[in-house]
Amino acid sequence: MGLLDGMLGNASKIDAHKIQAEFAQILAPGERVEHAYQLIRDYFVFTDKRLVLVDKQGITGSKVEYHSLPYKSITHFSIETAGTFDLDAELKIWVSGTAAPFQKQFNKKLSIYEVQAVLASYVLK
Repeated sequence: MGLLDGMLGNASKIDAHKIQAEFAQILAPGERVEHAYQLIRDYFVFTDKRLVLVDKQGITGSKVEYHSLPYKSITHFSIETAGTFDLDAELKIWVSGTAAPFQKQFNKKLSIYEVQAVLASYVLK
C-alpha cells in the first residue's frame, strides 16, 4: 500500500495469516480470519463468523477499539465502483439498529467486487 493511498483513506488487502496471529486474543475458539484489509493503521477483518472493524487510536496507535459485527446483523450493503475521475471504490454496510452505514474506500489495486463477494458469501447464508 502506498503512503498516498493510506492518507486518502484507501484500503489494501493484507495477509490473513498475519492477522490471524495478531488477533489470537480476540478470536473465538476455532474462529478463522479469511480476509483482511488495512487503512493506514486501521483494519477490517472478515472471519468465518463476523466482520471485525479495528480502529487504532491516538498518535501511537496503542489504544485499539475492536468493533464486531455478526454477519446476521448486517441488513444490507452496497458497492460503488471507481470512475474515470473518482478513483475510489466504496463499500457501505448497514447494520440493524443503526441508520448510518459503515463506509470503507478501496483503491483500484483492490477489486471491490472481490470484497463484495466475500461479504455476500457470509451475509447471504
